[in-house]
Amino acid sequence: MYRDSVLIYNLNPSPSSLNPSPLVTRPFFSSSVPNRRRSENQRPPLSSSISHKPRLSLKRKEGGMAFSAAASANANPNKSVEVLPAPSDSVSSLSFSPTANHLIATSWDNQVRCWDIQAGGSFQPKASISHDQPVLCSAWKEDGTTVFSGGCDKQVKMWPLLSGGQATTVAVHDAPVKHVAWVPQMSLLVSASWDKTLRYWDLRQQQPVHVQQLPERVYALTVSYPLMVVGTADRQLVVFDLKKPDTEFKRIQSPLKYQTRCLAAFPDQQGFLVGSIEGRVGVHHLDDAQQSKNFTFKCHREGTGASEIYSVNALNFHPVHHTFATSGSDGSFHFWDKDSKQRLKAFARCPYPIPCSAFNLDGSIFAYASCYDWSKGAENHNPATAKTYIYLHSVQESEIKGKPRVSTGRK
Repeated sequence: MYRDSVLIYNLNPSPSSLNPSPLVTRPFFSSSVPNRRRSENQRPPLSSSISHKPRLSLKRKEGGMAFSAAASANANPNKSVEVLPAPSDSVSSLSFSPTANHLIATSWDNQVRCWDIQAGGSFQPKASISHDQPVLCSAWKEDGTTVFSGGCDKQVKMWPLLSGGQATTVAVHDAPVKHVAWVPQMSLLVSASWDKTLRYWDLRQQQPVHVQQLPERVYALTVSYPLMVVGTADRQLVVFDLKKPDTEFKRIQSPLKYQTRCLAAFPDQQGFLVGSIEGRVGVHHLDDAQQSKNFTFKCHREGTGASEIYSVNALNFHPVHHTFATSGSDGSFHFWDKDSKQRLKAFARCPYPIPCSAFNLDGSIFAYASCYDWSKGAENHNPATAKTYIYLHSVQESEIKGKPRVSTGRK
């Protein structure tokens, strides 16, 4: 059994941290964001702050308090539509069909499920398939007929969903598959794994067209042809021009000082967003002439002085307005505008982390999961009381459309 290895990043969870954050619009960027934290290779020894064993003991105690409070909190504070039946274990990915309101969810109970989301927020369970081990990722073919899913069984399955066909294995790795993407312009499947490789597959043959070695295990991947960016475990961001898929275009050290958690390519392919476990997002442009436009901002933090820091788990661009959403382990999601550098809308915190999220094809629906994200390990997971939810938020134009930044009068 595998769990995605992440640092334990919420050092002071408490019942009070479960209160909803203020629903306000505010600027999130300053030209000089102070970084008071040391880089990874400059951290003090654990013994100077919290040693290993006391830290684990503390986490068990405090984690129990937090999840006890979560159990009694309002599970749906944003009054979203709940999708049923819910998976029996945590959700690892959500993805909408590019042609219809069909929602795919992969989960740690080895299942890939599909729902047909209908007008008015109603839904109908459509079909499901199983893997032999937990499923970590999913992607659709561009015509909306076929779903790809990969996971801890080290393989990618192709599921001809609309035709009712059986799922077949189309790709294999030497370790769990963390991400998959279908590239219609190339008619190739891309799979990325913890075996430190990126593999391109022609579905008509059993062997990969090309195996690209990577510096470390893959933690994040985003594709917006011809741009592809891969985030690895050593904070390297490997950029590819898919017109030359077997050659690295550029390798960048992440602008964030802690582990990469998620990526999202700009809709215009001129750059990308990167999110980390340290409650921070980086906005990065590829053109050297545009480097002055790069910046980072803090998010998904709570408590006095934002002392409670949570992972940014998902980044999703809106398909129409090209603003974006962040979802985090604090149980909240927010809508942002990178061009005017402000938060457009903050939503109430759910009592459980949000590990993944997705917009539908026209951006009118925002799907998000609320469940345990395993950041506190197995010792803080109680299968008897654990809850898993999938919600649908009806997106209003007023909360997602970009707007000019309002001047505060400060210089």
